[in-house]
Amino acid sequence: MFTKLLRTIALVLDRKRIPYMVIGGQAVLLHGEPRMTRDIDVTVGIGTEKIDQMLDAVGSVGLKPLVDPDDFTLRTMVLPCQDPKSHIRVDFIFSFSPYERQAMERVRLVNMEGVDVKFASAEDLVIHKIFAGRPRDMEDVKSILIKNPEMDTPYIRRWLNDLAEATGESFVDRFESVLKNAS
Repeated sequence: MFTKLLRTIALVLDRKRIPYMVIGGQAVLLHGEPRMTRDIDVTVGIGTEKIDQMLDAVGSVGLKPLVDPDDFTLRTMVLPCQDPKSHIRVDFIFSFSPYERQAMERVRLVNMEGVDVKFASAEDLVIHKIFAGRPRDMEDVKSILIKNPEMDTPYIRRWLNDLAEATGESFVDRFESVLKNAS
């Protein structure tokens, strides 16, 4: 079910020229250790000012928004949806920051039954997970680091430093701690 839905999302977003990358648990399945995930998280490279374009894409996929997009999505930059057939939740996260633009240029294409689906690179997935900072995210980061020992850690540190400057949080320290435990 997940593969079919990911393929449909990829086809629609590509057709509508909306940049995107799959993040979250689905990307962890690609870059880290297999684990249970019940949803799909997709970062889209557009701002909320293009909510109508995104709602059109969501409708084309056959998804139903779970919130009032004019309220919730404009406040949170997240459009939670659900596939009525499979009941799989799909969260679209709006972002077009310099970091996100860079990350979307580094996507890893994964062929799923003839359709190329854009997944965040292992490095960018680590950055997203470190930023989120939940215990489950730290476990995911550890598994990604173990499975991908050739990762570009200077790239990760650079973007974590930029995010730290913007937010005042110490993301690099969090990363170094997990990196040490993964060695």
